[in-house]
Amino acid sequence: MQVAIRPPVDAGEPGLSPRLRQRIETEFKPRWENDWGCKFVTHGIAPGADAVRLDGNDYLSLTGHADILNAQLQTLRRNQEFVVQSGVFQLDGSPASRFEQAMAQWIGKEGGLLCQSGYAANLGLIQVVADPQTPCYVDSLAHMSLWEGVRAAGAPAVAFRHNDPENLERMIARSGPGLVIVDSVYSTTGALCPLSAMVDVAERHGCMILVDESHSLGTHGPQGRGLCAQLGLTGRVHFITASLAKAFAARAGYFTMPDELRPYLMCHSYPSIFSSCLLPHEVEALQATLDVVRHSDGARIKLRRNTQRLRRAFADLGYPIHHGSEQIISLEAGPEVETLALRDKLEARGVFGAVFCAPATSRNRSMVRLTLNAALTDAEMDHVEAVAREIAPQVKPWEWAIARRQRTRQA
Repeated sequence: MQVAIRPPVDAGEPGLSPRLRQRIETEFKPRWENDWGCKFVTHGIAPGADAVRLDGNDYLSLTGHADILNAQLQTLRRNQEFVVQSGVFQLDGSPASRFEQAMAQWIGKEGGLLCQSGYAANLGLIQVVADPQTPCYVDSLAHMSLWEGVRAAGAPAVAFRHNDPENLERMIARSGPGLVIVDSVYSTTGALCPLSAMVDVAERHGCMILVDESHSLGTHGPQGRGLCAQLGLTGRVHFITASLAKAFAARAGYFTMPDELRPYLMCHSYPSIFSSCLLPHEVEALQATLDVVRHSDGARIKLRRNTQRLRRAFADLGYPIHHGSEQIISLEAGPEVETLALRDKLEARGVFGAVFCAPATSRNRSMVRLTLNAALTDAEMDHVEAVAREIAPQVKPWEWAIARRQRTRQA
């Protein structure tokens, strides 16, 4: 259904201010009408029963797992007197605090905090550990929640070139010690951070370092403990954050912190103070999920095999996916019009990804993001490969701007 943007007519609502209406008219309406065709950019067609869904983040395919569902149901049946309140009122020994400690022990850190989302985790942590005298060195492709955390802290944001530790070192030499902020796996490209080199730079210059492991916690490292654990860096990283809406397939976020920081943080982290706590059945589901994730080596092996197979297939067909290596495959068509055309061709053939565009990406670097999972069958991957092969002559991925830039760099 197409929806036009127009002033309300006798709708019983007060009108928007002239300033707001002007902003919509100039900043958004041309994009809505010309690029999107008066249909919201992320809304394609509804997937059918036979669709191959590559538009979620459940990397280990845990949705519907019996142990997790049973934990939720049992808690709902027995817990009738829970008080919904801010998370700062949760006492030591509560289900939330037990989960926080279990997560910290699993990851290999001293303590941690459970949050409403990964966004809230990054915002609430950075707001506390940085201030106007703390330069924050942020990878140029870092998640928006990390940038917003820096803004909330009032700290100077210093961007450095994506995955470039030498550029990071030059930035720190210019502005002094502060907080280095990186993702372990970047959410738009599937690129792996050169984490060892980043930690080395941070240590040489007396910086703290924060690693967002949203797309590696559960999928990488021993027992899924993340990229930091895989590389033996956990003890050298100050803070590890994660959305638990990825491999944990839940609605929550988490970050690690030393015990000495906790009292101060609980008095100064606004998302922690002014958000309600998670409900008991959500916390028990997370605890059950942690147990499942620990024992999901088979799913992690399948995810890696599926990733290697489909990445190889797309690369062989000429799709420029060289900038990533992990379970996220970004098809960066560039302008939004071309990205939506790519999306439509994929969906018409039963392959569903997720459209990413500004503000999730730079303008004219929009993409269809395909996220792989452990449950993909050979038949489903055969179909994805066949569709990619069929539409390649139509969408000409070798002519996309990202492909041209890669050829220029190699020349």
